[in-house]
Amino acid sequence: MRLLAALLLGAGFSAAAWLGARGLFAGTTFARRNVRGIDVPVGVGVLAVLAVVAVEASFAVVDAARGQEGGPDQLGLLLALAAALGFGLLGIVDDLVGDHGDKGFRGHLRALAQGRLTTGGLKLLGGGLIGIAVAAPLTVGLGRLLLGAAVVALAANTANLFDRAPGRVTKVGLVALLLLVLATPGAERPALVGVAAVLGAVGGLFAFDLREQLMLGDAGANPLGAALGLGVVATTGTAAQLAVLAVLVAANVAGERTSFSAVIERVGPLRAVDQLGRLRGDDPG
Repeated sequence: MRLLAALLLGAGFSAAAWLGARGLFAGTTFARRNVRGIDVPVGVGVLAVLAVVAVEASFAVVDAARGQEGGPDQLGLLLALAAALGFGLLGIVDDLVGDHGDKGFRGHLRALAQGRLTTGGLKLLGGGLIGIAVAAPLTVGLGRLLLGAAVVALAANTANLFDRAPGRVTKVGLVALLLLVLATPGAERPALVGVAAVLGAVGGLFAFDLREQLMLGDAGANPLGAALGLGVVATTGTAAQLAVLAVLVAANVAGERTSFSAVIERVGPLRAVDQLGRLRGDDPG
């Protein structure tokens, strides 16, 4: 019940935040050209991060009013909030002042070797540290800690690879959340409440994203991926996390060599799902 409440509250808070604050994103500071050549405000995913704060605060107020201590979902909520805030901060920096001349892990590592810290390098270093911080309460031993941190950080970056067309990363995220919930025994699902809050908050911007009124940017995609990675760490064992890590590594390596958009375009069923609900090229926008 709390998982569904977190999902719906997150969606409601972020949608309301966009409707109230969209004028703040109307300036040239946020304007970026999208895949159809339309100027759209980027970095709006930061509103989803604020919505997660609102969800955590709402649950805290309700529990306090009932005279209850935090439930079994409290740790998951706080860790998801920490991950969303950390990756959202790194993301908005990259959205607004990112220099995209150095691309991929190799490009950012090469820049670091030359004594230059790119915004991508900042995300690489900061994301690893945030991954360690949020995985620590869920793991025992250095090996498990580093494994959990890698899952969180690489999941954040993988989500960013899908954020190349309106609504795509949210669709992928919602499917991933559904699979994660179905794979998690009922007694362990409270650990996913925080993940649901993040996914709900991003989902609240989904319709506006599809209509090309906004871009989530790294500020929204990175927290979404990090939350899903955190959910994997919170609910699975070493073997499952190693399997997920292998998939994430493969996706990131593939993302540096080929375009996910090109692959999706070539596969009919994927193309149909990807375009579902999106504006067509001849729509007025």
